[in-house]
Amino acid sequence: MTKNKLFVTLVVSGILLGLLVSGFLRYRSSFTRSVRVRLWINHPEQYSDWSITALERCGAAPFILPTDGFIGFLWDDSFKLGHRHQGIDIFGGSQPGVVPVYSASDGYLTRQADWKSSLIIRVPEDPLQPDRQIWIYYTHLADQNGRSFITAEFPPGTTEKFIEAGQLLGYQGNYSGDPQNPVGVHLHFSIVKDDGQGKYLNELNIQNTLDPSPYLGLILNSHNASLELPVCH
Repeated sequence: MTKNKLFVTLVVSGILLGLLVSGFLRYRSSFTRSVRVRLWINHPEQYSDWSITALERCGAAPFILPTDGFIGFLWDDSFKLGHRHQGIDIFGGSQPGVVPVYSASDGYLTRQADWKSSLIIRVPEDPLQPDRQIWIYYTHLADQNGRSFITAEFPPGTTEKFIEAGQLLGYQGNYSGDPQNPVGVHLHFSIVKDDGQGKYLNELNIQNTLDPSPYLGLILNSHNASLELPVCH
């Protein structure tokens, strides 16, 4: 083998090894978070130190925390094959319809006519990049049969209603769209990019969302989180 071929082989092997190690570490972190979510759901009273508190602000973060509970899954988590999580999941540790959900920021709220469990709030000036607007998406605010826990102030079809940070939006639920397959009681919270024409992009694509870490003042990016608990102190 020539020196050039040996060098290329070593470089490629190093890259592959790095990817393998990185993938293992991410898998280990995601697996650990999945185990913690199960522990929290079954016995939240035993792990109260894992919980964040609604309406608190972590340091100088621009947004306040939107609900109580344990942040179980992070942005860009890969807790199932081929999936990249677009936001964070905050598990309330209670029954559906009990744990309040609040607005993390001032903004303009929209609820599409067919949304049973979801709301989106337009923030005209991104506090971290004021030359653009962003959107904050909240979902799972309904029970497994689609009974909504969104407050009556925001009926289906609500458009561009001004709300303030800390305003009650509704309550955590476990709605998944399939009554036979409810998700654990939690809030899915994500920060969505604008399309440049004043509309929000599709939240289901992680490329259309932003890492929420700097907005909430917590380590919420799965690539950076390791095994640390995202708890606000």
